[in-house]
Amino acid sequence: MQIIPYKRLNETLYVDRLPNGLTVYVLPKQGFQKTYATFATKYGSIDNHFQAQGAEEMRVPDGIAHFLEHKMFEEPEGDVFNKFSTLGASANAFTSFDRTVYLFSATEHVTHNLETLLDFVQRPYWTEESVEKEKGIIGQEIKMYQDNPDWRAYYGLIEAMYKVHPIHIDIAGTIESISKITKQTLLDCYHTFYHPSNMVLFIVGGVEPNEIIQFVTDNQASKTFPKQGEINRFFEPEPSEINEKQRVSEFEISLPKCLMGFKEDAPRVKGKELLKQELTTKLMMDMLFSGSSPIYQRLYDEGLISDGFGYEYNCALNYAFSMIGGDTKDPEQLIARLKQEIGAVMDSGIDAASFERIRKKRIGSFLRMLNSPEAIANDFTKYLFNGMNMFDILPIYEQMTVEEVNSRLREHFDWSRSAVNIVKSK
Repeated sequence: MQIIPYKRLNETLYVDRLPNGLTVYVLPKQGFQKTYATFATKYGSIDNHFQAQGAEEMRVPDGIAHFLEHKMFEEPEGDVFNKFSTLGASANAFTSFDRTVYLFSATEHVTHNLETLLDFVQRPYWTEESVEKEKGIIGQEIKMYQDNPDWRAYYGLIEAMYKVHPIHIDIAGTIESISKITKQTLLDCYHTFYHPSNMVLFIVGGVEPNEIIQFVTDNQASKTFPKQGEINRFFEPEPSEINEKQRVSEFEISLPKCLMGFKEDAPRVKGKELLKQELTTKLMMDMLFSGSSPIYQRLYDEGLISDGFGYEYNCALNYAFSMIGGDTKDPEQLIARLKQEIGAVMDSGIDAASFERIRKKRIGSFLRMLNSPEAIANDFTKYLFNGMNMFDILPIYEQMTVEEVNSRLREHFDWSRSAVNIVKSK
């Protein structure tokens, strides 16, 4: 077992890689009543073309990672949620672009809940009949999201930015794509991506690390897994240019929605440098668009944005993009004003005083986040699966300079690679 102290944060991370390949991370939080555990596989919606070492190359239907997540909660004796509930735990799961996570939070019976978590994820059960039934359930979920204007605004923009990369495909897939999923396809994906060597167990909260790791070690020693080598994921080259400059659709809504996005090439950096790219970009966007920024105040005073105005930056090993926008009475005017405001800052640059204020704000937010077991667990695996270390965030912020942020500002906002998605009122 490896013990990694982060003295400045008063945190100690315990790490152990078990013989079957599973890596266990424990972050004890003295005095905390709640424990939060995530059992995550590096397998998400974009992983639809792959090959495990020694196996055949496979292309699978879109939405299968999300479909598999749904089916994992099925057991011969019923729904596994009932087991967690009986043990006083709250359980859930989610699928993102590049990971699937099963989780629970509890204030008692932690090892019993851990056993339930490990056992149901590592003991798949479904029948041909239940797979067919699930297609109808997920089909209804897909229709629900298709009828959600916020979701269509978000995914419509991704579709406008990306031509080839599977990130432009809805995480749940389409009704047509899930119709092609079979029990055997699910098993093929399960045995490829749910192998312990492709998974991480992370526990944070009021626990004793040696006790937890020993419990997990014993649990895993009672199970047998075939050896598995590296998984190769295949992605067709994504063109630099955007797919569509502007997309417009209509919904029964009271106020139009407008999102602007900026697509970047797949990052050329990894590890700490990739984390630095993400943090620098997020700090830059905070400075431009947060509720206390001059741009936000001007757009709000002009009646072009509401409290729901937002922004985000997503980056991983093979994609990176930002989004800005929300509800607006005049989408075309909002686009024009955003271009004007961003262009002005690109010309003048960000001043040192504003940079320092936002840098300190983001450091404070990170330190407060360390008091939330849920936030820690979610961020830890997100960064880990992309080769980054969450605990590098503080030193990166501390060493960041206004010159780096200004350089990132001018690099990121490339108007030739921007796209817009507008959802208008019918």
